[in-house]
Amino acid sequence: MDAKVKTAESGDVNALLREIGARAKAAAKVLALADATKKSAALRAAAKALRDDTAKILKANAEDIADAKKNGAAVAFIDRLMLDEKRIAAMAEGVETVAEIADPVGQVTAAWDRPNGLKIERVRTPLGVIAVVYESRPNVTADAGALAFKAGNAVILRGGSDSFRSARAIHEAMACGIASQGLPADAIQLVPTRDRAAVGLLLSGLDGMVDVVVPRGGKSLVGRVQAEAKVPVFAHLEGVCHVYVNAPADLDMAKKIVLNAKMRRTGVCGAAETLLVDKKLAGSHLKPLVEMLIEAGCEVRGDEATKKIDSRVVAAKEDDWSAEYLDAIISVGVVDGINAAVDHIGRYGSHHTDSIVTDDAEAAEAFLNRVDSAIVLHNASTQFADGGEFGFGGEIGIATGRLHARGPVGAEQLTSFKYRIRGTGQTRPG
Repeated sequence: MDAKVKTAESGDVNALLREIGARAKAAAKVLALADATKKSAALRAAAKALRDDTAKILKANAEDIADAKKNGAAVAFIDRLMLDEKRIAAMAEGVETVAEIADPVGQVTAAWDRPNGLKIERVRTPLGVIAVVYESRPNVTADAGALAFKAGNAVILRGGSDSFRSARAIHEAMACGIASQGLPADAIQLVPTRDRAAVGLLLSGLDGMVDVVVPRGGKSLVGRVQAEAKVPVFAHLEGVCHVYVNAPADLDMAKKIVLNAKMRRTGVCGAAETLLVDKKLAGSHLKPLVEMLIEAGCEVRGDEATKKIDSRVVAAKEDDWSAEYLDAIISVGVVDGINAAVDHIGRYGSHHTDSIVTDDAEAAEAFLNRVDSAIVLHNASTQFADGGEFGFGGEIGIATGRLHARGPVGAEQLTSFKYRIRGTGQTRPG
């Protein structure tokens, strides 16, 4: 245990976090002006360090796994926590992918000339210092660190207690790789304590040293961050995602999309939790869709119309329509047209991801325009709610707020902007 951990666990967490914040602020100033090529080289070096330190990371992870099993952790939790050579290789590849995407910093997003001769540009700039608070997935240490770094930000990572050793080993590799290329290792820092007081201090903003907070974890963590943070938060509380099958719709396509949206991975935030079927399709599409889901091992909780077509359907209760199951369970209902579907999603959804399956281009455009979610799709699975699938190289999370970042938060979304104005001596008339 190093000196910083001892200091934190002896009660001086406040001083420790302020020291980390000050170092992050200083690193952010350097990184904001760093050459894009140099940042990419640093990330490639970080990826190499992850591969070189595989044995060390696995040893740390084995200790975390042993503690989790001793404490009676569920099998699903152990799986999220577990690392192996394949997962570490994937983590390194993810860092390399981020290294190769276009650098958002300095990009001119708009430019125009004024009648008085002023030339105005809007240009992307880093946010500054980002705090990422996450739970049991140790790979977030590398994913979040790489994306924040690519966008010219310093990042303070506070991982879960259960993955403490794993995250520390990953962080040490990342910091070593970055430093080897002449950029500040303090650009990516990990809070070296399990003390829960550290989270509250990060949420306070550390007297202006933290600019944005990103939570990665369950509903209780995200809810706490959104309730207590004194700085902007990029997050979503729930992923109550819908697939609406609108008439006319190809049945085979609908089955393919619905099955993937629900069952590809039931525990991700982009998994469909409700299936809505147009009343006009109830006679042709509802039964085969429900039978397909049940045969795939999914419990169906349905309205009266859905219950009638299969005795295995469980009666849906009112709170089922707003439930984020994160499991092999789906609520299914029949709606009378697109207006009813949009109203249902607006009432029960979480503004995360919603999809329409239809051959009617006009209905599809209406859905895409009227559903107020961060991600809306036509004839595609909700499980495309992922920064990697958007071509962002990864994501630090998905945001459902309406300000700044919305949808997958990649490197580009981790920037702000400023205006650069060039003149030739202009002054404003009195």
